[in-house]
Amino acid sequence: MPSLQEKAATHIKETIDHALLHTQNTLVIYDEDSELSKLITAGYRGAVPNGKFLLFSEQTKESLMEEFDALQAGDLVVQVQSSSFRLDDFRIRIHLFKLGLKAVEHMHLQRLPESQYETYIDTLHYDPEYYHTIGYGVRSKLEKATSCEVLCQGTRLYVQSAFEEPKINIGDYRELPNTGGMFPIGEVFTEPKDLQTINGEVKIYAFAGMDHKVNSYEPFKATIIDGILSAGDDAPQAFHEILDLIRETEPVTVREFGFGMNPAMYKGRMLDDMGACERITGLHLSLGGKHDIFKKEGFKKKKTRYHIDVLIDAEKISLDGEVLYQGGKYSV
Repeated sequence: MPSLQEKAATHIKETIDHALLHTQNTLVIYDEDSELSKLITAGYRGAVPNGKFLLFSEQTKESLMEEFDALQAGDLVVQVQSSSFRLDDFRIRIHLFKLGLKAVEHMHLQRLPESQYETYIDTLHYDPEYYHTIGYGVRSKLEKATSCEVLCQGTRLYVQSAFEEPKINIGDYRELPNTGGMFPIGEVFTEPKDLQTINGEVKIYAFAGMDHKVNSYEPFKATIIDGILSAGDDAPQAFHEILDLIRETEPVTVREFGFGMNPAMYKGRMLDDMGACERITGLHLSLGGKHDIFKKEGFKKKKTRYHIDVLIDAEKISLDGEVLYQGGKYSV
């Protein structure tokens, strides 16, 4: 049976070969502040033995800029981060894309306990046939949809609206201006064009609390009226705290409809970091007015602060009466 390090190397090699379609130089910037970052870095050493590896704590902003400038368009830069690398307000990945480089980020690895290491490594497995089939199938259906129904046990949510152009994150960058992003991957996301047509109830089973870690709960009810969410009587106190935080600056608006499809994650097998866990198979919604991808009248970037994802305990999702998702699987 392969070790976690061997498994990581295998899955990383799959991503490099079949998602990134990478054949050029690789630079890996890493830290040693968590056991998982060490494990993922070892996986990259196995997958790209000829790559160049730099310990972040030994670098300066100037030395890293020199490293980036020495690369050729199409080279790959990987960041393996226990938290998030900071160079003042400098956004490394955006700079790399501007240089025509491929960029992959593994973030907040220190949030994951040892019991979730294997799950995280499994999320890096890349099967292009699976992702292309499910990802483009879901995107195609969302592009045509004019309504959506979400059924949880005992609740119904209905959206009477077409959707914004769905964005796809399935490791296929051939149609996209940039190659790479934050890993793991596996999601198609959009939002209704008319947010006020979101009405009904859903059951929520997980969200990130004030400590930024995802916690699971017995599914509890939330009510959405004209696109604004309120908690049901059975919602945990931690959820009320999140809603109160959002309400300090803005309404609890439901915006993003995210359709996760990473098969390594599902209810009962999750990750503590929401940035990774939002790729979990099933539906998540975002709460708060912030969404940098979809621009809408009435939502000004400088005045909206929150985009908090919650995982929905959906049993069935339909678009225009046709089943899209049921029993933990997509129908495409």
